Amino acid sequence: MRDEMTEAAIRAALEACRPYLQQDGGDVELVRYEVETATAEVRFLGACAECPLVLMTLRAGVERWVQLQVPSVRRLELVK
Repeated sequence: MRDEMTEAAIRAALEACRPYLQQDGGDVELVRYEVETATAEVRFLGACAECPLVLMTLRAGVERWVQLQVPSVRRLELVK
């Protein structure tokens, strides 16, 4: 089951994060949103994909921002 409105809201929230990641040569994209668990899977690209601090960026930065913008999202998970 897809929730297109939530997916669009997640993409919009990621779009707002994107310039900060791009300053360091990275990027992020939504892979999929799992409605049943309210979990968004994201993939980091560029410099972020190889950065040892990617989990900190995910949890303290991107996940917090997405949850503020889209309260129905419980968690973001990193996929390769």
